[in-house]
Amino acid sequence: MYAFTLERPASVADAARLAGAGGKPLAGGQTLLASMKLRLSAPDQLVDLSGVPELSGIQKDAGAITIGAMSRHLEVANSADVKAAYPALADLASRIGDRQVRAMGTLGGSVANNDPAACYPSAVLGSGATVITNKREIAADDFFQGLFTTALEDGELITAIRFPIPQRAVYEKLRQKASHFPLVGVFVAQYDSGVRVAITGAGNGVFRHKGLEEALTKSFTPESAAAVKIESGDLNGDLHASAAYRANLISVLTQRAVKQMLG
Repeated sequence: MYAFTLERPASVADAARLAGAGGKPLAGGQTLLASMKLRLSAPDQLVDLSGVPELSGIQKDAGAITIGAMSRHLEVANSADVKAAYPALADLASRIGDRQVRAMGTLGGSVANNDPAACYPSAVLGSGATVITNKREIAADDFFQGLFTTALEDGELITAIRFPIPQRAVYEKLRQKASHFPLVGVFVAQYDSGVRVAITGAGNGVFRHKGLEEALTKSFTPESAAAVKIESGDLNGDLHASAAYRANLISVLTQRAVKQMLG
């Protein structure tokens, strides 16, 4: 690594002030520290958020689960409130990366980084969640803006994410065995207003699939999902899978999710 200084603020206000002055927020460090070791990233100052108590905690309210940005994946996976109210979210958290990643990685760090193959953004977008920052509240549909890009401004920090609790939901993914990132992950959530389908790992960022949403809102069956043509033109192709393969995975994983939700 290159030389850097480390700050450990004790409040959101102090953390935001340091970040606004050019400090790089450090949450779980699962991406940032690895990129620094490879000298792909060279921040002069890190702002360690682990000492800010306002950023932790999980709270269940009427119709929603609010999770602090510094909540570790393991905490979400093991939370009794999340397991009872939103089991799909607990299941997703329990299958992120490996044990070490789950012990260190955070919800806020994953969402702020917006890796195109990360699991959490699909839950945020698939739930129609609200990203709460030190400045405002941002709807999930407005938050994710492309490859490693979000609506966050300089000095703006995620403090929590509020997930509306669905009637039922499931996350299905096919894991790339070396990295444990999903080749494709599909989050399906059913609400009174309709079905939301968010896809990760297949494109240049998480996205909703309107065709699948419309078909499943009209008729919530695996056959409805299977009848939707998944175009591969905008999907990723790499050494792990072609765009056509990922398109097929979107269909197959959505059908599996629906079957599981139907019991």
